[in-house]
Amino acid sequence: MLLSFEKTRPGRSSDYLPDLPKESIKKTLSFFPQDQVRQDAPRLPELAETDLTRHYQELENRTFGINDGFYPLGSCTMKYNPKINDYLANLPGFSDIHPLQPAKTVQGALEAYHLLDTLLSEITGMDHMSFQPMAGAQGEFTALLMIRHYHRAQGNSRRNEIIIPDSAHGTNPASASMAGFDVVSVPSDDKGCVDLKALGNYVSDKTAGLMLTNPNTLGIFDPNIREITRIIHEAGGLCYYDGANLNPILGLARPGDMGFDLVHLNLHKTFSTPHGGGGPGSGPIGCKAFLKDFLPADQIKDNEKGKFCFYMPEQSCGRVGTFHGNFLVSLRALAYILRLGKEGLAQVGQKATLNASYLRNGIQDILPPYFSEASMHEFVISLEDLKAKTGVTAKDFAKSLMDYGIHPPTMYFPLNVPEALMIEPTETESIEMLDRVIEVFHEIYQKALDDPDYVKEAPHKTPIRQADETRAARHTILRYDFKTSTDTENCQA
Repeated sequence: MLLSFEKTRPGRSSDYLPDLPKESIKKTLSFFPQDQVRQDAPRLPELAETDLTRHYQELENRTFGINDGFYPLGSCTMKYNPKINDYLANLPGFSDIHPLQPAKTVQGALEAYHLLDTLLSEITGMDHMSFQPMAGAQGEFTALLMIRHYHRAQGNSRRNEIIIPDSAHGTNPASASMAGFDVVSVPSDDKGCVDLKALGNYVSDKTAGLMLTNPNTLGIFDPNIREITRIIHEAGGLCYYDGANLNPILGLARPGDMGFDLVHLNLHKTFSTPHGGGGPGSGPIGCKAFLKDFLPADQIKDNEKGKFCFYMPEQSCGRVGTFHGNFLVSLRALAYILRLGKEGLAQVGQKATLNASYLRNGIQDILPPYFSEASMHEFVISLEDLKAKTGVTAKDFAKSLMDYGIHPPTMYFPLNVPEALMIEPTETESIEMLDRVIEVFHEIYQKALDDPDYVKEAPHKTPIRQADETRAARHTILRYDFKTSTDTENCQA
C-alpha cells in the first residue's frame, strides 16, 4: 500500500474555501511570537477528495477490529461496545466543552464525574476515585506514587520494595521501577497461584506493597487472596489491585473486600470504550479512605450546596495527566454502568467466565490448559507438545488463525508457560461464534499434524504475509524521508 505522500500530484487539492488575503494572514500571524511562526508552508500531500477518501478506506480495510471478527486477545478484553454509549458521550453539552472553562459553567460534566466516582467506588469496594490517569499503565504508576507518598508520610522511607507475582502483566514491574521501587518477583505454585510460603519469605521491613490482579494472568481466581493481602498488611505494606482482569468479577466480587487498598481500572477494556491501536484509554484509580489525601490533583467534590468544584488533596502525589483525564471515555463508562445496573454487570462477569469455560472445554481434547485449575474469563494453553511433534510453534498457530478471520490471541505470555497462547473470548460473543472457533482450532491442529509446513508458512490470505519482525523492530521507520522518496522500501515501512 502506498503512502499518501507517494500518491501526491502537484496542484491537486480538496480546497473549497478561497485563499485568505495576504494582509489578513500577516495580521493574524502578528499575534504570535515570530520565532514560532513558520517560514515555509508545511509539506502536505496534494490529493483530490476522492483519492483521499479511498486512501483512508484502504487503511480501514487493512485494519482488524472487533467489528470485523473474533478478537480473543487475552488480558485485553477486546469486546463489543454498545454504540449508544458513543452517542451519549458525544452529546454537544459534553463534547463541546473546554477543560479551562470555570467550574461553574461545566456543572453537568462535574456531576457526571462525581456520579461515576460513586458507582466505581461501590463496584470496586473503594472509597474514592481519581480519573486523571490516561491509561492502565499510568494508573499503575499513579497508585505506586501514592504508596510512596504514604510511606514517606509515615516516616518509612526505608520501604522501597514492591512484590509482584512472576505471572504479572509486564507493565507492573516497569511501573514499579519508574516509581523508584525495587521489584521482588514471587513465584507461582503448581496451581498457577501465588506461592504463599515464598511470599512469606519475601516480605520484610522494606516491603512497600504488592501488585496483583485477581483472577490472575492465567485466568485463575486465587483462593488464598485474603491470606495474601493479610501477609502484606502485617508486614506494613499496601496492596494494589491491577484492574486489567476485573471483567469476570463485575458485580460478583470486589477488590476492596479482598483486602486491596488501591485499584486501577481500565475503562477502555471493562467499561465500554472501543480500544486498540493506541487508544483511547482511561486508567482511573481508587483507594480506601485513609489514602484519599494522596490522590492526584484535581479531585472533584460536592460543596453540599448542589455545586461541584475542584480541590487539591492535602498530600497529593501531584498531577499525572493533563487536566482531568479522558472525559469522554469516562462518560461511556457511566452510560454503560447505568444501562446495565447491578444485575447486568453481574451478568457480564458470569458470561465472560461461561464463554471462556465453554471454549476451553471445546479444545481441551487437542490443547488442554496448562494448569488444571478452573479458570474464569481467560485461559492459557501450551503448544509445547505440538511443537515437539510437528515443529509448529504458538506463533505459527496464532498466525494460522488470521486465515480464518480470527485475530491472534496473546502469544508467549505469561512467561512461566512455554509456547503459550492466552485466550479471552469475552462475554459479547455468541455460542455460534464459539462453536466456529472450536472448529477452527481443530482444523489448524489437524493441519499441523498432516502438513506442518503449511501452518509454518501462515498466514496465506492476508495482504501482508510473513513480515520480517526482527527487522521491523530494530529498524523502525517512523517518518517519511523526502530525500529518499523514490526508495519504495523506505516508503512502505
